[in-house]
Amino acid sequence: MYQNKVTLIGFLGNDAEVRTNNDRSLTTLSVATQSSYKKDGKYISHTEWHRCVAFGKLGEFAGTLKKGAHIRIEGELRSRKYLPAKVGKKQPDERTIWEIRVGSILKLDRAAKATPEEQEQDAAQQEEAAF
Repeated sequence: MYQNKVTLIGFLGNDAEVRTNNDRSLTTLSVATQSSYKKDGKYISHTEWHRCVAFGKLGEFAGTLKKGAHIRIEGELRSRKYLPAKVGKKQPDERTIWEIRVGSILKLDRAAKATPEEQEQDAAQQEEAAF
């Protein structure tokens, strides 16, 4: 049996970026997670940035997310190769990028000023977008 499952809980570093290519829409999210450890009596924190990609209805919902949003993302880790654009005289080698293909998104922010109707509508959008 094989399993490729990633769960991230973190914050968006930028507003969601929506792109359309050949009538197919995708949304890219930049998610920051943080960990810390103790070294020589001092805590050292480390921030890791994750590239997350969402498609379809889930991508539409992800496109509404703004910088600083607290979210939980579940999906699978994928790699893909690409050739960077020519920058100088020497042609760079093929590069590999790792990203999370999003399967579900849960917004963890508290809706402090939202009315109960707005909260209900937001919850319905999240349920509809998840698969």
